[in-house]
Amino acid sequence: MSEATFTFRVDEGLKDQFTMAAKGRDRSGAQLLRDFMRDFVKQQQEVSEHDLWFRREVQIGLDAANAGDVVSAEEVEAEAVAWREGTRRKMVGANS
Repeated sequence: MSEATFTFRVDEGLKDQFTMAAKGRDRSGAQLLRDFMRDFVKQQQEVSEHDLWFRREVQIGLDAANAGDVVSAEEVEAEAVAWREGTRRKMVGANS
């Protein structure tokens, strides 16, 4: 892996506090900054992957709706009623 130098300006007091905090964890400031950078890149990749997944799922739903493959509100409510009744029966049975 090739390495590059990353230079930036920071308030002297913050730099000193960061250096002390890093030493308190037996790490150098550079080690912590590399860790933070890796974590940030990973987090952004995960956000991007989730966004792509979500957009695909929405498109699948839109395509299904456009093709007429939908469930009526009445059907959804009937399923919900049946689910709630089943849950109530289980709760009553568990409390008996």
